[in-house]
This record gives sequence, C-alpha cells and structure tokens, in this order.
Amino acid sequence: MERYAWKAAIRPGKRAEYIRRHDEIWQEMKDVLKGAGICNYSIWISGDEVFGYYECEKGAAYAAEMQAESPVVERWNEYMADVLDMGRDEETGAQPRLCEVFYLP
Repeated sequence: MERYAWKAAIRPGKRAEYIRRHDEIWQEMKDVLKGAGICNYSIWISGDEVFGYYECEKGAAYAAEMQAESPVVERWNEYMADVLDMGRDEETGAQPRLCEVFYLP
C-alpha cells in the first residue's frame, strides 16, 4: 500500500471556514475517495498550514487518476478555492506529493 502526503496553505482569515467545510464534507466526496482506494485519510492543521496524509490501496497513480476524472472532486476543488491555496500536479491533477525522507514501519 502506498502512502501519500501533501500540504497547502489556508487563505488569510479562512481557517474557521476551512474547518467548517471539512466538518460538513459531502458524502459523495467521501465515496469518490474510497472508490479511488484511499483510506486512513487525515488532515492536520497548524496555524494556516494544512498537511494531509492518506494510504492508497490501489496505488497512488490510480488514486490520482480517479480523482482527476471525478466531477465531484472538481466541484470540491472549486468549492475550496476561496479558502485554500494549493497547487496541483499538472500531470495528475492531484495535490503535489511530498517526498518521503523517513519511514518507521
């Protein structure tokens, strides 16, 4: 199982809104993520920075492809654009993947 990590910045003054939107995340968005083989997904916050981590049961490439092809993910990204500053990997359309430098299984 591949692990995937990403980071982003919350736009100034939007921290509470970012949290609220994730408290109310759409069920259809959860369904897309699970369908893409994503599990153990968590997002951590520190000030105005967020860090996300998930595991890909079907591989990171598959998860990225399924997200890139999903109209639900596209709508979610548009919905979050005013609160979150996150680049996109031009090749996959997913969040830019962080490089792992240490792992303790």
